[in-house]
Amino acid sequence: MLAALLMFAGIGVTSNFEGGNIGKVEQVSPTHLRCAVEGQADQDHRNRQASWYYFELTGLPREQVAVDLVNIAGEYNYKSPAYAVNKQTRPVYSYDRVNWLHFTDDQVSWEEKEPHLTVRFTPNSDHVWIAHTPPYTNRDLAALIDSFHGSPYLEKKVIGRTVENREMPLLTITNPKIPEANKKVIWLMFRQHAWESGSSWVCDGSIRFLLSDDSNARRIRDENIFKIFPMADPDGVAAGMVRFNKNGFDLNRNWDTMDPKMMPEITAQRKTMLDWADSGHRFDLFLSLHNTESGEYLEGPAQYKALGERLFKILVQTTTFHPTIPLREMEATTTPGKPGRMQVDQGLYHERKLPAFLMEQMVQFNSKLGRCAEVSDREEFGAGLVRGIAAAVRER
Repeated sequence: MLAALLMFAGIGVTSNFEGGNIGKVEQVSPTHLRCAVEGQADQDHRNRQASWYYFELTGLPREQVAVDLVNIAGEYNYKSPAYAVNKQTRPVYSYDRVNWLHFTDDQVSWEEKEPHLTVRFTPNSDHVWIAHTPPYTNRDLAALIDSFHGSPYLEKKVIGRTVENREMPLLTITNPKIPEANKKVIWLMFRQHAWESGSSWVCDGSIRFLLSDDSNARRIRDENIFKIFPMADPDGVAAGMVRFNKNGFDLNRNWDTMDPKMMPEITAQRKTMLDWADSGHRFDLFLSLHNTESGEYLEGPAQYKALGERLFKILVQTTTFHPTIPLREMEATTTPGKPGRMQVDQGLYHERKLPAFLMEQMVQFNSKLGRCAEVSDREEFGAGLVRGIAAAVRER
């Protein structure tokens, strides 16, 4: 009878939904849980990243609850320990999976001795969802695309299939009545790493703006072709993974190798872009957008420094872009002497000397905003990003 009462009094933890993931859960008391971040390692069982958790708590009492996020030590580019969850992390919560808020400073504490983050809160409902950043799933992307069904400015093409046979979409946005020869061509890539949901919210904002009736959007569609990979790792997003595909390959490394069986995602994206360039089409700029904890920057090849500086300046002046370092010159690879370690921008430049850039945006406190970025900030930045890119390439 006592065991039954404790079970009844306990808080339920579930993650059996798209994007959901949490590791082992221990109940310290009826109102105190230790939740291990599952993390993910690569094909060599190295570079474990503990950057994603997304779970639901049910049966919550109307008194303060404590949740410890543990098992967070990782490795990044073969250097350890690396902590994606750290003292500055502010997880998000939602009572409806639509509106997400960050836990406040006074709700979060950090333990140095056994590194872990604790959130303490008094629930407003008997259930709540908690995540590292506001989730954005394959279902969200499908709903976005469906909302513009029939638009003459949007074309969707499936360029390949993932390890788990999901579609690899490529979206083209432009005014088809104006010949391609009169337009600049811009390639964008989002969500190479499944945990980086902030990049998907930027993508969402970019697409909504580009397909809107805004006069600037109409002009940009007339003058440019946008080729967008909106979801580079749909398998990882579905399973609540971190940065590796089902076979353990980092989808923003390995751009100097190609294995259609082990890395069908990279193979399809790489072939699509190189075939476009090799067919004599314009290729004015490529940008892959990412999230990191506290850094924010833009990097690209030295050959295209002038283009990078124009974009950098425009984004600083017109958006919430908050660079923590100046425009960064792209390295040849992330790990010299080791194959399979080139990022997408490095790989595209290495292969065809293309104007390929990469941007990181922070998920922790942003002093330009005075807070962590919310969903609305990401979507607004998406609109500003495509306006800024269109302005930057206009001078090429």
